[in-house]
Amino acid sequence: MRIPFTTIVCTLFLLVSCNEYQKVLKNEEVKPKYDLAEKLYKEGDFKRAKRLFEQIAPRYVGKPQGERVMFFFADSYFQSGDYYLSGYQFERFVKSYPKSEKLQQALYLEAKSYYELSPRYSLDQSETDKALSKLQNFVNTYPDSEYFAKANEMAQELTRKKQKKEIEIAKQFDKLGEFNFPILVSSIAALDNFIAENPGSVYREDAFYYRVKSAVHLAENSTLRRQPERFKEAKVHYDALMKAYPETKYSKEVASLLKKINNNLSESKDLSK
Repeated sequence: MRIPFTTIVCTLFLLVSCNEYQKVLKNEEVKPKYDLAEKLYKEGDFKRAKRLFEQIAPRYVGKPQGERVMFFFADSYFQSGDYYLSGYQFERFVKSYPKSEKLQQALYLEAKSYYELSPRYSLDQSETDKALSKLQNFVNTYPDSEYFAKANEMAQELTRKKQKKEIEIAKQFDKLGEFNFPILVSSIAALDNFIAENPGSVYREDAFYYRVKSAVHLAENSTLRRQPERFKEAKVHYDALMKAYPETKYSKEVASLLKKINNNLSESKDLSK
């Protein structure tokens, strides 16, 4: 079988390129490393470029080319998907070159690095908090930036992720309350906080509903002495839900809960006569 000429040419090119790279990598001279690193960076070969930048970056500290080298070095990590190190390197760049023309881009890519590290909502959200802080700082500092829309979009996405974690924790309290009634107090408190602190959340209606549900369940399983008071509190939560969402998606569920509230309050009145 004959091998196509173009395949042979490409193979030879790769062999020459790899040999050149290995030769420069082992070379002690800085200039050849700098030239090849920049060439590979511009060609999109970020993994090999970052190895060379890693070797030469310390040698350019305090020199005119240092700013350029350090930015390319950080971006090579970012473009390679190594977001832990790109975040760290962009932080170093920002601290080292606060007056750089690349400052705005570096701050954006630093924030985006931490955004990429943000895990799914059910896991620890430390990286999310860090990313959100940096994105919000960027949005506040550069409202006219070309990166503003994307940074704002990422910040909103991370905010929703944190809100989802909060609402899921509250829902878990509600579920656990079926077996351990005092936990329902924590459920209601968590939902109170969520509603107060997240006025524009997409999960706000859910919070209103689960607050009513937890309150009714708590009232049902309270002592006879506490039931009237707690059913009144549940009615307050029901009224708040209907005021905020008169056509709530939970209309069937809350109709059933309201029936329980009204029946109990009616019985309480009869008993008090």
